[in-house]
Amino acid sequence: MINNKSVLAITLARGGSMGIPKKNIVDIHGKPLLQYTTDEIVKSKYIDDYVVSTDSDDIEKVCNKLNVNVFRRKRASNTQTTADGLLEVIENQKEYDYVVEIMCTNPLKMVNDIDGVIEKLDETDADSVVSVVRIWDNHPSRVKYIEGDRLKDFYPEPPESRRQDLTPAAYVRNGSIYAMKYEQLKVKQNRLGEDTRPYIMPEDRTINIDEPIDLELAKVMLK
Repeated sequence: MINNKSVLAITLARGGSMGIPKKNIVDIHGKPLLQYTTDEIVKSKYIDDYVVSTDSDDIEKVCNKLNVNVFRRKRASNTQTTADGLLEVIENQKEYDYVVEIMCTNPLKMVNDIDGVIEKLDETDADSVVSVVRIWDNHPSRVKYIEGDRLKDFYPEPPESRRQDLTPAAYVRNGSIYAMKYEQLKVKQNRLGEDTRPYIMPEDRTINIDEPIDLELAKVMLK
């Protein structure tokens, strides 16, 4: 709990993965990917209950070894939205004040990040808080589209600009932590409310394992 508000943490972990087979439990230095997340969650000062939602027998077996509660998903599919995956869980749980989605595809995040997101949600009374990381080379002013074989700006780029000179600073969701009020998810059926605040994470604690090259980079960073 945080200031007498209850906190439910959820990790959505489908068994299917197109880029990396059994991605959520792939071995990284002798540990399944999922465990890098569960090891940090148990250190949290605020999380009251934690559940991994999965449709996979293999992931459930890993959770049992880690002494982590499992919710068996029935609506899991390639087209199911994340919000619907979270809703399926909370529909079968008691009511909480806050819901925190903690994604396991970033094994670099730490308990300080998890608790920091929860603290900001509580302190600001926002609808939701999401972890972000600053982007440099992919700043919006450097992203273009092609029209008639000519490059066009999505966002005006200063001529011959250096990346450190680009303003305002740009940030992207880094696929790690989403925290929201229970009502934001239950009623609005969306993780991100009108009042969504950022929790800025450093680049050295950010990776989103999606493709094999991401997995290899994560192994290097964790080592």
